[in-house]
Amino acid sequence: MSKTIWFWNHYATEMFFQQGGRHHWFAKYLKRMDYKVKIFCASTQHGRDDDIQLEGALYKEDISEDIDYVFVKVRAYKGNGISRILNMMSFYHNVQKAAKKIAQRDGVPDVILASSVHPLTLIAGIRFGKKYKIPCICEVRDLWPESIVAYSEKLSKKNLFVKFLYRGERWIYERADALIFTMEGGKDYIIEQGWDQVSGGKIDLNKVHYINNGVDLESYYHNLQQYDYPDPDLDNTSLFKVVYTGSIRRVNNLNPLVSVAEKLMELGSRDIRILIFGDGNQKTEIEECCKKKGLTNIVFKGHLEEKYIPAILSKSSIVILHGSHQTEKVTKYGLSPNKLFKYFAAGKPVLSDIRVSQKYDLIRANEAGRTIIDYSTQGICEGISYFETLREDAYERYCSNSLHVAEQFDFKYLTEVLKEIIENTAN
Repeated sequence: MSKTIWFWNHYATEMFFQQGGRHHWFAKYLKRMDYKVKIFCASTQHGRDDDIQLEGALYKEDISEDIDYVFVKVRAYKGNGISRILNMMSFYHNVQKAAKKIAQRDGVPDVILASSVHPLTLIAGIRFGKKYKIPCICEVRDLWPESIVAYSEKLSKKNLFVKFLYRGERWIYERADALIFTMEGGKDYIIEQGWDQVSGGKIDLNKVHYINNGVDLESYYHNLQQYDYPDPDLDNTSLFKVVYTGSIRRVNNLNPLVSVAEKLMELGSRDIRILIFGDGNQKTEIEECCKKKGLTNIVFKGHLEEKYIPAILSKSSIVILHGSHQTEKVTKYGLSPNKLFKYFAAGKPVLSDIRVSQKYDLIRANEAGRTIIDYSTQGICEGISYFETLREDAYERYCSNSLHVAEQFDFKYLTEVLKEIIENTAN
């Protein structure tokens, strides 16, 4: 008998337009399993001004690739200040109101999957589920407030507001009917906090599950076949191409890659080129820095559409996963960046400078690349040089291993894992 599931994800709006993303792909494969699916998201798009026009309504329904979306009215916002907090709060209130109206029309779902980033969506899912006697699966894609403490120079675990957030996090984990972490060390995190039953807490670790962010290989290979990306650097077979894709903001901290380019120039490594695909509020600043230094071996390619990423990655020599050392407190529980699985799907070695607990390091565990431990310019340069001078058969082994990891994290398979969790939770 088919089941109905509602995904609640404040930031799934972009998935509607991109026709892809975690919950879009879950919905795609669940529908093939005869599930009925709706994705509830905000009427605003994060980092963009083109909001969904609701014309005064509480919500609006639309369809993308045969997947039902519900856009919920929220307050507009800019930046990360008070207006964004009010935006989150309005989603918390209005998603429950919209869900109530749709439930009155269509009936209640068998299960709700409420997904962070922010915890208010999870609280909304739990409260709505309790009211209508629907099990709620809470999906944790970011550790709040652990990540806030990791990135902030002002807030510590001793801060009263942070303590309040930890209490809220614990409340969510205790009351969720099931928990899904996108990072493999979710259980370790709960144990370290002392919230599990063995430690005297209330959380049964049997309800804690792990589904990482993966890649929809069906969509990935379709885009690879349909959308080429001609580029003089990518198409230059004499170059060793180190490719980064993603945002260029302070939190991404791309300055070390500039230092790497400078060091490679000093070493006379003329055939290595670092290619940066992406945009952000620090792009102009870093580009100007490179021009002043006279660096010609690092090139900023600008914004690109998602559909071109497979073609770009296919022409790389290696791909680089770069982050800030500040994330170490969070990444020790495992990595779940979307780009990592696209990198694996490209079948290229991954060079990472993000420290991860060794037992949760997908790159090292699968010999799909290298993780640099010391987070230094010298370390990254040595990592690049290692792959540039590698024998072809050894290089191809890394490529093959990357593809194998991508297959393990194909959304077609990950949805099977989710289905089992849904069935066990809804019954």
